Amino acid sequence: MTNNPLQLNNVTKHFGDVHAVNGISLSVAKGEMFGLIGHNGAGKSTLFKLMLGLIPATSGEIRIHDGLISGRDFRQMRRRIGYLPESFVTYDNLTGLEVLRLFADLKQVPRNTCDAILARVGLADAARRRVRGYSKGMRQRLGFAQVLLGKPDLIFLDEPTNGLDPEGIHEFYRILRDVQAEGATIIITSHILAEIQGRVDRLVILNSGQIVAQGTLTQLRSHMVLPSVIEVMLRAGHETHMRTALGALSELAGLEWQFDNDCVRISCPAASKVSVLAKIMALSDAVRDIVVHEPSLEDLFLGYGERHVQAH
Repeated sequence: MTNNPLQLNNVTKHFGDVHAVNGISLSVAKGEMFGLIGHNGAGKSTLFKLMLGLIPATSGEIRIHDGLISGRDFRQMRRRIGYLPESFVTYDNLTGLEVLRLFADLKQVPRNTCDAILARVGLADAARRRVRGYSKGMRQRLGFAQVLLGKPDLIFLDEPTNGLDPEGIHEFYRILRDVQAEGATIIITSHILAEIQGRVDRLVILNSGQIVAQGTLTQLRSHMVLPSVIEVMLRAGHETHMRTALGALSELAGLEWQFDNDCVRISCPAASKVSVLAKIMALSDAVRDIVVHEPSLEDLFLGYGERHVQAH
């Protein structure tokens, strides 16, 4: 037995000459929120279908809670899994409560839990309204409600915040953190990289059906070696002092700067950041404000994608 509820070993999926998933190995630890990102066609949706047992792998092995998804016990195991597809489609002529009760019956979960779950996702007032009158965001909340039925310990979420407004997205992730704290393991995909970069514990970047990078955000930043950007807002009349200070750092490799009125934008390698900041702070009388920008998940995604293309 392992402490990894999800394990993939050299998994491939070929559709004729198309290698949608090509030799992927990964493991997700218990209680982890794990991100899966990649461009359209990178293999995310195919990988989700493979992990859920919806399509068979061409080769390789997928285990959930140490059981093979191709094994005879996986049908029973599915009741411990929650899944929200990118587009949640259901019966428009039913009420939200009726839809959730239908899913409860399919998962063999008591119907009397449905009202509390609808309230948890913000649909208490709409529970007895027909789904045809729901907005896109409300439908997505209903889809999330069926994920939570039976308190699953492994959850797959494919673009889960589609249709949600900023307040809804904030509330969604609050609930998701609560579910994670209760012991659930979560695998999530999203095109909105800024939305997940501070929320996932670890992630993989897919490109052309292969993993091109995996780890924490800090690890990915250290491996890609993208520059930090320091924006310095100056008090009036101090541009000359700042130019002199930056000139004294000219021996630092990779250091670049650009002035724009009373603001200077400095790009430097992460290893030089402390030295640059120390020089700036020595001119504290000249500085009105400082903002440090670390490479975002989007920057890393583009950087690793470009590296993969160059390697091939």
